[in-house]
Amino acid sequence: MNAYPLITACVLALMLSACGSKEAADSHGHAESGHEEDGGHAEAEGAKQGEHGGRWLEQDGYAVELAIAEDGTPPRYQAWLYKNGKPLPASEGSVEVHLKRLGNMAESHKLTAQADGSLLAASIVGEPHSFDVEVLSTIQGKALRWDYESHEGRTEIDAKIATEAGIRVAPAVAGVIADEHEMQGLLTPVDVRVAQVMARFPGPIRALRANVGDQVRAGQALATIESNLSLSNYTVPSPISGVILQRNASVGGVAGEGTALYEVADLSTLWVDLHVFGADAQHIQAGVPVTVTRMSDGVSVDTTLERVLPGTATASQSTVARATLANTDGLWRPGSAVKARITVDQKPASLVVPLSALQTFRDWDVVFVRVGDTYEARPVELGKRDGTQVEILDGLQAGDQVVVEQSYLVKADIEKSGASHEH
Repeated sequence: MNAYPLITACVLALMLSACGSKEAADSHGHAESGHEEDGGHAEAEGAKQGEHGGRWLEQDGYAVELAIAEDGTPPRYQAWLYKNGKPLPASEGSVEVHLKRLGNMAESHKLTAQADGSLLAASIVGEPHSFDVEVLSTIQGKALRWDYESHEGRTEIDAKIATEAGIRVAPAVAGVIADEHEMQGLLTPVDVRVAQVMARFPGPIRALRANVGDQVRAGQALATIESNLSLSNYTVPSPISGVILQRNASVGGVAGEGTALYEVADLSTLWVDLHVFGADAQHIQAGVPVTVTRMSDGVSVDTTLERVLPGTATASQSTVARATLANTDGLWRPGSAVKARITVDQKPASLVVPLSALQTFRDWDVVFVRVGDTYEARPVELGKRDGTQVEILDGLQAGDQVVVEQSYLVKADIEKSGASHEH
C-alpha cells in the first residue's frame, strides 16, 4: 500500500493547523440566517432567524426576512417584510439581492410580490450557494441596505503550503473525449519477416555458428554441411537480418535436403493481435488509433489498427484485430501478452478536466476552483468520459483554474474547516 497520500494529507493538516485556515464558514442552510450589525452589516456568526427560518435583517424598526426557497422548486430568494416585528404586506416594499461570487462574478435577483404575502425572485440561485451578499430594500419609502458573507465549500490555503503538498491547478479547456475499448493481445513476428535457414543438400552438419537470441545479418554464414553428393563442405547463410528464434540442429547430426536448421526473424516490427469479444467487434474498424501497453514495465506506444481478420480464433471464439508496432527498444518480445486501448470514436467537448480533478461533496460531483489562495467546491454536470478525462456540461467556465492533483486534500481541508454544512 502506498503511504504517500496519507503522509501528504497529514503534512497538509499540520501546516494548515500551524498557519490557520482562514475559511469563514457560515451556514445558510438554504434558509439565510444572520444578524444585523451597526451600519447594516450582517455577520455570519450568531445569525438571528425569522419565523420562516430565514435570515433576519433589521434596521430602524424595519426588517426583511430573507431565505432561499427550494422545497420542491429550484432555489430562489424569498423574503417577508416587517415593521416593529409585525408582518407587512408584500406590496409595502421591494427587495433586491446582489451576489458576488468567488472571482468577482456578480449576479442580481429582484423579488416581486406574491399572493401569499411574500416576495419571490423569478431567477434561480445556482450552486454553490457561496457568495458575498448585498440586500437592498425599500419598505414604506425607507431605503435599507445590508451586506454579509454566505460562504460554503470554501477554504484558504497559502500558496507555499499548497505547493509543498503537491496541490496543482490547470485551466478548464476544450478537449476531445474518446470512445475507447480495452482489450488484451499477443505479440507475434510479422510473417514476411520470418525466414527458415535451410540445408540445400543432405549431409553431416560440421559446424553451427549461431545460437538462439543471436543477432545475425543477411548473408552471414550460420552452418557448414558436408554434402553427401560432392563430399565437399558448403556454408548455409542467413537469408535475412534478424534474431535467431529457433535452432533445430546440432553438430554431428545429419541434415536432410530442405531441413530447417534455424528460424530467423526480423523483430524490428511486430504484429499485435488483439482479441475482440462480443459486441465490441461491431465497433472495431481498420484505421482507428490503438495504444499498446507492455505489461512488464507499463511502457506504451501509439499505433493504428491495420485490419480486422475475417475469421474467428477457434479457441477463444474472438475476432482478431491486428496492428503493427515498431520494436525500437527491442524489449517487445514475440509471444508476450499486452494490453491495448482502441479508440473507435472521438467527440469534441467544450470543456474537459482530468478525472483526478473529480471529487464528491455532499451529494454533488464537484471540482475545486482556485482564485488566489481561495479554493471552492463547484458542483458540475458531467458528460462523457474516457480513460483520462471527463466532459463538463455545466458548472465551469473556460479558463477556470481547477485543482487537478491532490484534490482530495482540498476536500479534506474544507470538511475540517466546517465549510461543508448540510442543506
